Amino acid sequence: MFFRKRTFPIVVLCVLFLVTSCNEYQKVLKNEDIKAKYDLAEKYYKEGDYKRATRLFEQIVPKYVGKPQGERVMFFFADSYFKAGSFYLSGYQFERFVKSYPQSDKLQEAIFLEAKSYYKLSPNYSLDQTDTDKALAKLQNFINTYPDSEYFAEANEMAQELTRKKQKKEIEIAKQFDKIGEFNFPILVSALAALNNFIADNPGSIYREDAYFYRIKAAVNLADNSTFQKRIGRYEEAKTYYDAMMKSYPDSKFSKKVENLGKKIKKEMNQAKALSK
Repeated sequence: MFFRKRTFPIVVLCVLFLVTSCNEYQKVLKNEDIKAKYDLAEKYYKEGDYKRATRLFEQIVPKYVGKPQGERVMFFFADSYFKAGSFYLSGYQFERFVKSYPQSDKLQEAIFLEAKSYYKLSPNYSLDQTDTDKALAKLQNFINTYPDSEYFAEANEMAQELTRKKQKKEIEIAKQFDKIGEFNFPILVSALAALNNFIADNPGSIYREDAYFYRIKAAVNLADNSTFQKRIGRYEEAKTYYDAMMKSYPDSKFSKKVENLGKKIKKEMNQAKALSK
């Protein structure tokens, strides 16, 4: 009973506060007083109520174009969207800010947050990577432009994460080519090309070992599916891939499978050479 008596007034006060706050927000939202909207928007921004802040900033941003407060209003507007998790909108608004205020003290932060907005939009590796590409381009631009920035380390970490995501997508596509192309000559050709491109384009990738292994596997399958006249040449190509992997990854996680492929390559080459005599 004592607990109820003490908590009842507190609950009432909280309800009254919320009602008053809502009434104030609706009143300012609907009137034409730009200064009142500005003050309340900044108040909500500082309190972390970013959804209300963005709605008010949205109404007043056009009114402050060319005015001293315009830069501040536009930055808060973009940042409110970012902090509210509306990353498409924050990316767009930060981009507008950068174009509108190229001499701003907030320029570096705005460019970083624009890039981070697209980083936040980057989807799972299996989905379309358009936003990932856009984020990478913007992060790389920031890294190149501001190597001494306080945001440099975070930007570099995000860029590396997105690069790994794109690499994972590439290696998974190549693996799928290999899986479905075991008895399909054109797909095996595509798999081998994709794996060679991956190895050439991603020298430091964590998926490089996988690419080396699947390249041998695709090359062996390709040789198996070749005409007799081309089998020796294609097994020799598979042997060069085998040798490259043994040199680069002598203790590979695929060691047993690589060993078996090496034996198969040697056996098939010997048989093909014997039959060609």
